[in-house]
Amino acid sequence: MKNYIFAIALLITFLACKQNTKTEEATESVEEVIEETPAVTYPENLTKVFDAHGGMDTWKSMKSLAFTMEKPDGKEVITTNLISREGLVDNPKESIGFDGEKAWFVNKTEGEYNGKMAKYKYNLMFYFYAMPFILGDEGINYADTEPLVFEGVTYPGIQITYNAGVGETPEDRYVLYYNPTTYQMEWLGYTVSFVPGIDKKELHFRRYNNWQKVNGVLLPKTIVGYGFKDDKPTEAKHSTEFTEVQITNTAMPSSTFAKPEKGEFAN
Repeated sequence: MKNYIFAIALLITFLACKQNTKTEEATESVEEVIEETPAVTYPENLTKVFDAHGGMDTWKSMKSLAFTMEKPDGKEVITTNLISREGLVDNPKESIGFDGEKAWFVNKTEGEYNGKMAKYKYNLMFYFYAMPFILGDEGINYADTEPLVFEGVTYPGIQITYNAGVGETPEDRYVLYYNPTTYQMEWLGYTVSFVPGIDKKELHFRRYNNWQKVNGVLLPKTIVGYGFKDDKPTEAKHSTEFTEVQITNTAMPSSTFAKPEKGEFAN
């Protein structure tokens, strides 16, 4: 009996040691994976642009962004969870959202409504507003490009293209032009691919030269749309002002972005 009990005890001890060994091996394996995961690196000039706007570390510590734009029909409020990219656009004519998986819309008017555009519109102005940090997303390719010369000033450029399958329009191309002295972003050239009848290769332009610091991050106070010709800006056309800007390290509840009962999912 004593030999039997001793054998059982020895077996239990062996199994326990074996399990501990497996746990230690698994832990070491996880640590090795973590150590081998490369950090995201950016071109030196783009890193300097990020730093001029508060730094990528500061941006990545933020969880939500909200801002207001004055439109002809009233105020439009845009709210985004920065990590999940859940989004909500709300104005007197419509509500458009993204719940983390699908885009949805609510038509607040009696007229016809193109719900198919919701999947492009829910993050359209967020994308423009979150410049230059939004250009630090995964799946992006960078290359130096020909500088922009405007009113006697030469602005160096960084071209941004996307890997296949990134976003709704991976064929889009962006060019960030920055101030050669301050490294602050000054211009954005971009193609438009989701609007029928528009040249998908021609660069459109918006100017970023009026900034405001919010919670340590330099964000646009105004963005000015410009006319364009031959991939160059021509004259100022319209200005959009951004107010009630909030960027925080707390995410909004997911219920904020859930489709309401009256809403419809975009096709």
